[in-house]
Amino acid sequence: MGEVLVLSDRRYVGDDTPTSMPESYVANVKLEDQLVVDALERRGWRARRVAWCDPAVEWTTVDAAILRTTWDYFDRWEAFSTWLSHVQTTCTLLNPPAVLHWNLDKHYLLDLHDAGVNVVPTRCVSRGSKATLASLVADVGWAEDVVIKPTISGAAKDTYHLTWAPGQTATLRPTAPTSDIESLWQALVAHQDMLVQPFLPSVVEEGERSLIWIDGEITHAVSKHAKTGDFRVQDDHGGTVRPHPATHEEREFACDAMAKCLHVFRRRDAPAPVVARVDMVRDLHGNLAVAELEMVEPELWFRMAPHAADSLAGAITRRLLAPGMLA
Repeated sequence: MGEVLVLSDRRYVGDDTPTSMPESYVANVKLEDQLVVDALERRGWRARRVAWCDPAVEWTTVDAAILRTTWDYFDRWEAFSTWLSHVQTTCTLLNPPAVLHWNLDKHYLLDLHDAGVNVVPTRCVSRGSKATLASLVADVGWAEDVVIKPTISGAAKDTYHLTWAPGQTATLRPTAPTSDIESLWQALVAHQDMLVQPFLPSVVEEGERSLIWIDGEITHAVSKHAKTGDFRVQDDHGGTVRPHPATHEEREFACDAMAKCLHVFRRRDAPAPVVARVDMVRDLHGNLAVAELEMVEPELWFRMAPHAADSLAGAITRRLLAPGMLA
């Protein structure tokens, strides 16, 4: 058996790496990555966790690497893109490169919609667009209560909930360098593609459900809830997460979304992912909708379901030992 690397963020590798995150947060990152390392070793692989950008790694000697907690990639996009272009030619990446490239940009939501998946309604706006946010919202008819976010991002970076009405003061959550909504919008879209989506009250009222899909099976689920006064469910912003007994409806919806996603990959002659996280919310009609389908470096909460780390190691092993994979 060869070597499999579990890839992380340089902030979470080593015992003295500077980070602004609480010690408990960093401890969870290391614990969950280590659960994957241990599960791989039980299957006979040499496994260790390293930062994706570690210059000491000899990628030509590595059999495979799985992106696990590489949560700085969107902050270091140019460096990460260069790294990915190089490493994908020298060792096996999981998820496969075609999956990663498709999923790195949230334009993928449009592909899922076209494949028949009920997704949160999404309008993509290209970098450099001069269209005002007011005109975009009026065009799609969502009223003046929307969420904007970059197409390439994570941890709710540059994500805002905007509410305004004619003759009233606009409300912006969280606060930003400018309180003028149009100025904020133009500053964001000047250097990146952006998404505009309707604000869904269910995110605050009920939270978000995340179902973990590993090699065709739902292994576990969590529910995520924003702190009071916020809409962002990520623990980076004070949100909370707890184990969730997924309902039959939620499981069926997640499996159907993944089946349609796999059909998208087959049409592109791309391999299937090994792992995915299906984030779902209730839309404005009360139906389940995909908020995001994470396949790059999804948080998987193995500390709440250690058995799922073993399921992932098994899926990795099956993929790597398939005929011709390591030839």
